[in-house]
Amino acid sequence: MLEPTVRTASAPPATQHLAGYFADYSVIGLLAVVGVLFVAVAFGAGRLLRPAVPTPEKLLTYECGVDPVGEGWAHTQVRYYVYAFLYVVFAVDSVFLFPWATVFAAPGFGGVTLVEMFIFLGFLAVGLLYAWKKGVLTWM
Repeated sequence: MLEPTVRTASAPPATQHLAGYFADYSVIGLLAVVGVLFVAVAFGAGRLLRPAVPTPEKLLTYECGVDPVGEGWAHTQVRYYVYAFLYVVFAVDSVFLFPWATVFAAPGFGGVTLVEMFIFLGFLAVGLLYAWKKGVLTWM
């Protein structure tokens, strides 16, 4: 025979579940506050402990030991940023390959994950072909 469940005078189960949910996030919030305080204390200590004797020579712009000449504006080639962006894209691709390899090894997921990865790699290949056709990958 089944015995009836006895309810105690404590909070209902939904409230207990929410309390555990918010307790998990309170640890993350506490860690964020400690991190912000750590940075604030470090910057404050640096400001208090550093010597502050400003002279005209110290207030000049310093560029590799050479006094600044001309305007402060310099033209930067955009291709450096394009190469950096392409590197980030393919670094993200490699990050997705590692979990894919573990799922691919699991029984029952081989074919599905293989098709998904080829679709993902196809999108990356289309993007790379687009960049190549636009002449972005030529250095000169």
